[in-house]
Amino acid sequence: MPQLAMVNLLVREYDEAIAFFTNAFGLELLEDTPQGPTKRWVVVGSRAAGAGLRLALATSESQLARVGNQSGESVGFFLHVEDFEATLERALAHGAVACEEPRHEAHGRVIILADLYGNRWDVIEPPAGRADR
Repeated sequence: MPQLAMVNLLVREYDEAIAFFTNAFGLELLEDTPQGPTKRWVVVGSRAAGAGLRLALATSESQLARVGNQSGESVGFFLHVEDFEATLERALAHGAVACEEPRHEAHGRVIILADLYGNRWDVIEPPAGRADR
């Protein structure tokens, strides 16, 4: 069966993006391989499960214009967490911005956070036994 392996995210700078996603969202640096003098193959995510997030350096005017606005004004990314309060506290301490107050939905406890570029993320703590949604 096919499995989504990776999602591309345009960033302004590799190291600031790595620092944000590992510190704020608790993702792991899975790969950081040089591909020439200025290009790197950088992936963050979880070794346990889920698609990786490839941090791609924006190099053209068109790409730079999309940094932080890859999905318009919609939520473009979804992060499942086990400890909502700890994740929220860590994310806000490392520069994420809350776009709303936390709320309870059928699919779990949710808050929309903006990352360091402004991309919107649903941070979700699924109810027990529903981590696959």
